[in-house]
Amino acid sequence: MDQLSDLKAILHSKRANIFYLEKCRVMQKDGRVLYLAEAKQENQFFNIPIANTTCLLLGNGTSITQAAVRMLAQAGVLLGFCGGGGTPLLMGNEIEWFTPQSEYRPTEYVQGWMKFWFDEQKRLAAGKTFQLARLSYLKKVWSKDRDLVNAGFNIEEPVLQKALQRFSDNISIASKVQGLLQVEALLAKQLYKTAAAVTNFSDFKRSHEGIDTANAFLNHGNYLAYGLAATTLWVLGIPHGFAVMHGKTRRGALVFDVADLIKDAIILPWAFVCANEGASEQEFRQQCLQSFIEHKALDFMFEQVKTVAQTTNWQVAESEVDSK
Repeated sequence: MDQLSDLKAILHSKRANIFYLEKCRVMQKDGRVLYLAEAKQENQFFNIPIANTTCLLLGNGTSITQAAVRMLAQAGVLLGFCGGGGTPLLMGNEIEWFTPQSEYRPTEYVQGWMKFWFDEQKRLAAGKTFQLARLSYLKKVWSKDRDLVNAGFNIEEPVLQKALQRFSDNISIASKVQGLLQVEALLAKQLYKTAAAVTNFSDFKRSHEGIDTANAFLNHGNYLAYGLAATTLWVLGIPHGFAVMHGKTRRGALVFDVADLIKDAIILPWAFVCANEGASEQEFRQQCLQSFIEHKALDFMFEQVKTVAQTTNWQVAESEVDSK
């Protein structure tokens, strides 16, 4: 693979592309990874810029060659198989993320993670850190993004401000992970209500099996966020099973913890805005990717995970210690 060694290295936190492909064949040809799409007149080949890609989602009707997988692995591109539109397969299966193998993943982050992870209260403190960062990022994005502001998402709206402050306070005083999850659920409910009101979806109800456009876009966008989260954890060498909030017996739960850092700020509002404007799935996906870049979502994920992994002096409240 001499051609691959000539690729200019791009840090994963700076990579711009997530690809979702369907009804095509992915292959290696002349030192490049291509996908072949059948056309009426002739077959068409398209290049995948693997050096600038974080993850590749393969949907319905796709196949991939072993040579292409080898090149993707060498370039550090995560590979996932999914259902149509980037959403899970039937029966609610999650995307299976295939991570490139390497003996040279960093060790300091997983070692730092392990130092606190087996302590329930420190794990709770890490969950709080993520949740407070999630709120901070939401406020930053919704106040800076002119398109969201023009669409009606006003972070200064008194009811929303009061709700966010209440959630922040409840996060700080939560004494167990279960309480933190309850706060998260209430926050999501409030944000869905806000987005639905802004975009005239008065009868909206969140359902992962929902067939309406808003629910479909939320599912699709969430899996883009999962791709970024999986990439972040793989690059830092932290196994996906060491979650701080979501089910600790659930395979890959840390991916959901990390993805939550950006979902409310970017995926949620744009799912409603794009659904209201009658956008296609591809247009919605492109809007999400553009927002990821504009608001440095991948950088933010790396920053937060590294901060938690490198924290050595966890501040655990006395009330939390008493509740042990």
